[in-house]
Amino acid sequence: MAEKKMSLSRKNHLKSLLLQIGKTILEEEAREAEKEKKKYMEQNCPSFSTPDSMQQLQDLCRQLHKQIDLVDEERYDMEIKVKKSNKEIDDLKLKVQDLNGKFKKPALKRVRMSADAMLAALLGSKHKVSLDLRANLKQVKKEVKEEVSASDTGDWRKNVEDKAGMDGRKKMFETEA
Repeated sequence: MAEKKMSLSRKNHLKSLLLQIGKTILEEEAREAEKEKKKYMEQNCPSFSTPDSMQQLQDLCRQLHKQIDLVDEERYDMEIKVKKSNKEIDDLKLKVQDLNGKFKKPALKRVRMSADAMLAALLGSKHKVSLDLRANLKQVKKEVKEEVSASDTGDWRKNVEDKAGMDGRKKMFETEA
């Protein structure tokens, strides 16, 4: 079926009508909310009259304290309900994330643990396994370098002095000849 396109002017006219209807509905809701507020205030907050005597003032204070206590109890109950529902919402969000398979991985903390402690944590206290990693390593012996003693080579200064100067050169030629 071929759908007929609506003309631009008709579309704008319908949009303006919808906006007008929405505006009137919002205004009506605001008026009703104001009426409800006035009705609640008349029921729960009677008009204030200043007391003439000290006894009337004390009675008024007692009455106000009782009302404050009632309101505090209601507020406390509401806070508990809100906390409980927030916790329930968080739990449901976690369940939804688990079902979707998309969840944030928590940041992992680095824990220093020996291999024995790790095995004990994984296997439980029933299995006592001692893992000595150093026992499995190859043993390598270090070779000790033989130090050349100074007495074997002699004094290097003496050799240099012998070969230095013309005397040293003469000795070299004399030994060759």
